[in-house]
Amino acid sequence: MSNLKTVGQSVLRQDSWDKVTGKALFANDFSMKGELHIKLVFAGRPHARIISIDTTKALEQPGVVAIFTGKDVPHNLYGLIKADQPVLCEDKVRFTGDQVCAVVAETIAQAEKAAKLVEIDYQDLPVITDPQSATKPGAELVHENKPNNIAHKVQLRRGDVQSAFAEAEIIIEREYHTPMQEHAYLEPEAGVGYIDEEGRVTVRTAGQSTHDDQRQIAQALGLPLDQIRVIYGAIGGAFGGREDISVQIVLALAAWKLQRPVKLAWSREESISGHGKRHAITLRHKWGARKDGTLIAAQVEAISDAGAYLSTSGDVIDNFRFSAIGPYQIPNVKVDAAAIFTNNVPGGAFRGFGSPQTAFAAELQIEHLAEELGIDPTALRLKNCLVEHALLPTQSEIPGVVSLPLLLETLAEKVDNHQADDLEAAGKTRSSSKHKKRGTGIAIGLKNSGFSFGFPEGSDAKVILHGDAEIERAELYTAAADVGQGVHSALAQIAAEVLGIPISKIELVTSDTAVIGDSGPASASRLTIFAGYAVQQAAEQALENFKAENRPAVGGGRWDAPPTEKPDPETGACFNSLSYAYGAQAVEVEVDTETGEIKILKITAVHDPGKAINPQQVIGQIQGSLVQAQGWALTENFIIEEGYVKSDKLSTYLIPTVMDVAIETESILVERPDTFGPFGVRGIGEIAFVCFAPAIISAVHDATGVWFDHLPLLPEQVAAALHAGSKQ
Repeated sequence: MSNLKTVGQSVLRQDSWDKVTGKALFANDFSMKGELHIKLVFAGRPHARIISIDTTKALEQPGVVAIFTGKDVPHNLYGLIKADQPVLCEDKVRFTGDQVCAVVAETIAQAEKAAKLVEIDYQDLPVITDPQSATKPGAELVHENKPNNIAHKVQLRRGDVQSAFAEAEIIIEREYHTPMQEHAYLEPEAGVGYIDEEGRVTVRTAGQSTHDDQRQIAQALGLPLDQIRVIYGAIGGAFGGREDISVQIVLALAAWKLQRPVKLAWSREESISGHGKRHAITLRHKWGARKDGTLIAAQVEAISDAGAYLSTSGDVIDNFRFSAIGPYQIPNVKVDAAAIFTNNVPGGAFRGFGSPQTAFAAELQIEHLAEELGIDPTALRLKNCLVEHALLPTQSEIPGVVSLPLLLETLAEKVDNHQADDLEAAGKTRSSSKHKKRGTGIAIGLKNSGFSFGFPEGSDAKVILHGDAEIERAELYTAAADVGQGVHSALAQIAAEVLGIPISKIELVTSDTAVIGDSGPASASRLTIFAGYAVQQAAEQALENFKAENRPAVGGGRWDAPPTEKPDPETGACFNSLSYAYGAQAVEVEVDTETGEIKILKITAVHDPGKAINPQQVIGQIQGSLVQAQGWALTENFIIEEGYVKSDKLSTYLIPTVMDVAIETESILVERPDTFGPFGVRGIGEIAFVCFAPAIISAVHDATGVWFDHLPLLPEQVAAALHAGSKQ
């Protein structure tokens, strides 16, 4: 692919100038003449029955136009996978972020004042916050139709685990705890609802899939799909948090009922308390190996906090069938995982979709085995990691080019050279002072691309070519949501490459259900692959028509991916995914043994994007993942007590700033074109998050000799463990 002209170039992003100049309109920037304003009344309590809702006083307030409750919603349930969450609660609230009614007024001040006067009589119910105790007999049920509060469970059986453990010469058993994480995207949930020129209920907002939003709005309102229109403008981040509906249905409801434009924006506190989080998961691992380091058995039990509603909790633990043991070959595997309903904030999609939690445990299991066996951790990984044609726990051969050994070898060489240089420069000392100790840790990982496990996958796109003797301009239609990752530019590069024209001739028409087919969500590291294939197909068809002198030349339609398979319910056996991304990372830290503070000195991230459509954007994705993973590992302490969120501000929930990030980050791209993606591309948006946290734990151990089994590594906890000399 050395003759490529546009693909593989770090071209300027399509939205750069609009964002720099302020021309780009985010959801809350868009306004309409005569718009009304909505203020939601949140439950504010974690578990209660609604005895009555009295809106009399609120309706009497100046400027109040209407107050909507659950009785006004034709089908008052929604959900990305399963409709189990009320749009506006009528009978029961299950977490503090549940919404009970929507106050609509001429001004936001009037709506806020009236919202405080809505009188709701609650009967409080026992609050369930611990997934472990939620399944015990007699525990209060979050959903009456879900016995033992089990939202979803999966199992996998491969080989004979018990016999393998009997043959193992070493067994490591440990328990690991991973926490919730807030998405903390820059743009809180917001939008405008109105009736467009063709009478369609229209919502202009920010999300990850216009067509998923459209489907859920239509179902809730009982309207045909073609009577609902969803448009995205600029989007200020998502990371999985916008997969779930937030303001969309209420905006559509109010616009439909009142036939006037309406606007709604959540505060930061409402955003943090109201949308889903990365799942908090407890993982218990038992691994067996021979003395030479060969892994022969793994048993994994996992309990995930689903929170109050299903969201994507089931799909996250479905992925445990291949990810629970990390990127390793183990012939005998037993996995039991369950997502449990509680009255906490729902667990939802977040960058990595379960893989960061499973990698955290699996990589530390490798480290503990290496320590017990006296084997170098890198050598142990190379001995057992996935290679081409290896079998996954699902008993399917891993597809495509498996670059993991090459990435790990590249990383090891870089780390060895860097440490040698550091030792020479520092006079052969690894500490900057008596109480500051330095250490280095590594980790590897894999992440699937696409929905997998038999879920239909594909994408729509359309290309229209204009010109006579040559192509003068090309219109590219795609619903792919650009949530900051730069997918619009990548898709434009693919179209320009196929058409043989400069990218400056590509005109993008994006994210409007009225004029564009479904591209599928901006999730699962899928868009550049799956939407990319659709764009490639559309461009090729348009080019053929152009050469046949059809003017304007149109190409496009639906591209459907080859099918994956649903897992056997007993064994988990299936062909689960079409493509995987791989990564290997090293982290060097400095630990202040007096205060417990951890300083990131250097990160080396080696990743295989298959083919980097836009190398600068790929590196940007890696760097963004690393900072976000650093927050999960070190500073982001999401506090929820008895169902009440205590860290609902960015002053109490601490994401990394420019002062906290690594002094030096080196991103190394090793391109091994995949056999599946267009131009050999792999998904890159999530894999860099996966490896970081276990590498941090290993680096801290290398510096201090103390192992930790939980996140985040808060300074006070680190200091206490170091002073006590105990394992945490």
